[in-house]
Amino acid sequence: MAKSKKIPELNASSQADIAFTVLIFFLVVSTMDVDTGIVRVLPPMPDPNVKQEDVKVKERNLFLVFVSGSGQIMAGGKVIPLHQLKDKAKEFILNPMDNKNLPEKVEKELEMPDGSKWVYPVSEGVISLQNTRDTDYQVYIKVQNELTRAFNEVRDEVSMMKFGKKFADLDKPEGSVITKAVPLKISEAEPRKMGK
Repeated sequence: MAKSKKIPELNASSQADIAFTVLIFFLVVSTMDVDTGIVRVLPPMPDPNVKQEDVKVKERNLFLVFVSGSGQIMAGGKVIPLHQLKDKAKEFILNPMDNKNLPEKVEKELEMPDGSKWVYPVSEGVISLQNTRDTDYQVYIKVQNELTRAFNEVRDEVSMMKFGKKFADLDKPEGSVITKAVPLKISEAEPRKMGK
């Protein structure tokens, strides 16, 4: 009787170790995209024991920006292209000619890092952003970016005037002064549901 030849078995115990090591290697060396969202400092939660009153804003102090589902942008009652939004917002924030249809300015005394005082006309203007529920997310983000750019450019201009350097180059105490002089006032309203 002939003996059957035994086929040697493969030792697969080390293959699991190798696969695990390769998996760990790819997890360590690969990067993963992270959606960061929009950076905003939210106001603190109101005290539930204190009755909240509606804040009345004068019409001249309100710049309405509406983004439709088709991507049209209406700012200040007029349909405008996206590339004009930043300049319109800057004009609203600064009100350089003290136009009675643009926001009021209130002289505020700001404390400088060296202890001195600086009086600056702070705008009472608020930009109110509203969209429809079918507004494209990319268009909405572009509008947000343009409005933020407007505030950043105004802060740069005021910073250059007062400290001789851009807002991003200021140290924390100087930056705090400019932030108080040019507060980021963007109000986001609940999206509209457009009827059919």
